[in-house]
Amino acid sequence: MELSAIYHRPESEYAYLYKDKKLHIRIRTKKGDIESIILHYGDPFIFMEEFYQDTKEMVKIISDVLFDYWQVEVSVDFARIQYLFEVTDTEGQSILYGDKGCVENSLENLHAIGNGFKLPYIHEIDACQVPDWVSNTVWYQIFPERFANGNARLNPEGSLDWDLSITPQSDDFFGGDLQGIIDHLDYLQDLGITGLYLCPIFESTSNHKYNTTDYFEIDRHFGDKETFRELVEQAHQRGMKIMLDAVFNHIGSQSPQWQDVVKNGEESAYKDWFHIQQFPVMTEKLANKRELPYHAFGFEDYMPKLNTANPEVKDYLLKVATYWIEEFDIDAWRLDVANEIDHQFWRDFRKAVLAKKPDLYILGEVWHRSQPWLNGDEFHAVMNYPLSDSIKDYFLRGIKKTDQFIDEINGQSMYYKQQISEVMFNLLDSHDTERILWTANEDVQLVKSALAFLFLQKGTPCIYTEQSYP
Repeated sequence: MELSAIYHRPESEYAYLYKDKKLHIRIRTKKGDIESIILHYGDPFIFMEEFYQDTKEMVKIISDVLFDYWQVEVSVDFARIQYLFEVTDTEGQSILYGDKGCVENSLENLHAIGNGFKLPYIHEIDACQVPDWVSNTVWYQIFPERFANGNARLNPEGSLDWDLSITPQSDDFFGGDLQGIIDHLDYLQDLGITGLYLCPIFESTSNHKYNTTDYFEIDRHFGDKETFRELVEQAHQRGMKIMLDAVFNHIGSQSPQWQDVVKNGEESAYKDWFHIQQFPVMTEKLANKRELPYHAFGFEDYMPKLNTANPEVKDYLLKVATYWIEEFDIDAWRLDVANEIDHQFWRDFRKAVLAKKPDLYILGEVWHRSQPWLNGDEFHAVMNYPLSDSIKDYFLRGIKKTDQFIDEINGQSMYYKQQISEVMFNLLDSHDTERILWTANEDVQLVKSALAFLFLQKGTPCIYTEQSYP
């Protein structure tokens, strides 16, 4: 028996309250090493000769390249539980595994106080709660500037024609706007879409709008607040949810706050809104972006990073987040560069937005394993890029063998508590990645296969603009 492979941690994705007062308990063992696992469990305050009142055989639910994962669901009468694992390997060797590690399988050790893991009191308020509607939602991501032009009068100067013969550059404008989205709601409904994820729509100088100038205003080339209100209302009438993109890690260099810093330097009332290393903050003469005198998104000088630990900044951004809920009844926030913002900000963010709309969906942009943000006090889910990469490597790039692919997918399925997995945001491409048809070398059938697999996974699937093939 490989003892070093046995792993369990209370109050984590290995032991958590799921739904209807059901507790999920998991344990990990070396792949192919263990024949059976029995969970001994009971209330720690019921002292009796047989210390654990109940036993339940665990089920091996999944395996990856290194490990087997076992799970059992139990009900807890008094919201308290102490438990111990009886682990038997394929050769018949048996041990007990608990808070003190692996010990001999004996009645003395089974009944010894302190050997078991404990969940002292299971508070439902501490459980990971997720909005019920999300797991049944099919999302469609829209990059508004490139989706549809519904009001040509709003076009930015120099906008290009919607002509397939044009090869656009990344900073070109085409005049897409909110009216263009409204005009295509019936089309989206016919596709079976029930949620719209909009890239940023707030005032900005770029076509992507991730360098926000004013979070309280709709970009004038997209429309106005009344047009946005109509979009939300029309979407809701069709059973569609609306998710907006919150860019709170950084702000645009043309924002009033940053321009005040540029003008007034150390005397600026906003100097502590940012992570400034030295003054002045001018960047025109810099030969190397890595020499920026302030922190930014990456080394992009037009995206200075906000100091979200500053109470003034936090108050400002939380007012932004609640404003669009209160005034326009949006249903979700997608949080840009979420892993570069302090955890305390996100805890306060969650409290603020759920106080306004308890079933609002909070989605973080994190590209890696994300347990620190998914403990029930920050996000409901993250964008599932690990799943995306695995699917593309197997179906589209053809660089993973079937057993490698299965091992990856299975391992990822054990990252989080089940209710989190059920609302993970599953995607194949986005505005931040290459388009999947390009990845597949224009092979539509490969793309269809990848999308079919995506839709079969736990979570809430999202397709990016024009992933609709005959």
